[in-house]
Amino acid sequence: MERQQAIVVDGKALANDIRSELANRVTELGRAGQRPPCLCVVLVGDDPASASYIKGKQRACTRIGFESVEHRLPANVRERDVLALIEGLNRDPEVDGILVQLPLPAGIRAEAIAEATDPAKDVDGLHPINAGRLLSGQPGLVPCTPLGIIEILKRHEIDMQGARAVVIGRSAIVGKPVGILLLQQHATVTFCHSRTRDLAAVTREADILVAAAGSARMVKGDWIKPGAAVIDVGVNPIDGVLVGDVDFDAAKDVAGLITPPRGGVGPMTITMLLCNTLRAYESRTNSS
Repeated sequence: MERQQAIVVDGKALANDIRSELANRVTELGRAGQRPPCLCVVLVGDDPASASYIKGKQRACTRIGFESVEHRLPANVRERDVLALIEGLNRDPEVDGILVQLPLPAGIRAEAIAEATDPAKDVDGLHPINAGRLLSGQPGLVPCTPLGIIEILKRHEIDMQGARAVVIGRSAIVGKPVGILLLQQHATVTFCHSRTRDLAAVTREADILVAAAGSARMVKGDWIKPGAAVIDVGVNPIDGVLVGDVDFDAAKDVAGLITPPRGGVGPMTITMLLCNTLRAYESRTNSS
């Protein structure tokens, strides 16, 4: 019998479902006489890609009824002035989430900005306190892309308990936190990276494979266990086209479920930012 192709995740449709749920929650808050959640975004410099990302996040906020506030600063702004802005946002009771768009211009340390943000408003989940809470299994705000990956697996009813999960990549934004989240779902997790010996042999054992290495089409079709769930986080421009870390055309004939390089994980990342903003709001206002 000929094997069926993988289920291709429609990240946009899944994100829209979750955003509808969020919009319903905002409606409930309004009926209870409460203000909507507020996300404040800070853009430093004039990078076109960053500006586009910010616009997308603001549109998403507007569509579900969140308040969205933007602060734009010139590329030559001093780090201490950015820190002063963040301190003011930390103190503002009407601001629930703070997002400083990365990358930042030279001379402004991303780690200093992350550490200056109130952990209770850190909707990117980058503050060391939130990272520590994730590692120790305590409640906190978690980076958005890893949250989106877990949500994809849950909503497609992928059984994570006892599954062999392999994560390629060890960044603090995706690789490490998604591995910890998978552990919390009782998966058996292996972290891989550029120095892993015989990487293909390791990935062939994965029931769940998360590719977040930033290397175009690195994962070949014969690296994948038949029927595995393959989550591709890579965004690599090749000849004007964005491709993932997985060779999608080859992988979809082997995997049981796979995210495409466009419209897969990406829409879920912004949606999880909205979820984090609501969570921060409910935690701060005791309105859950």
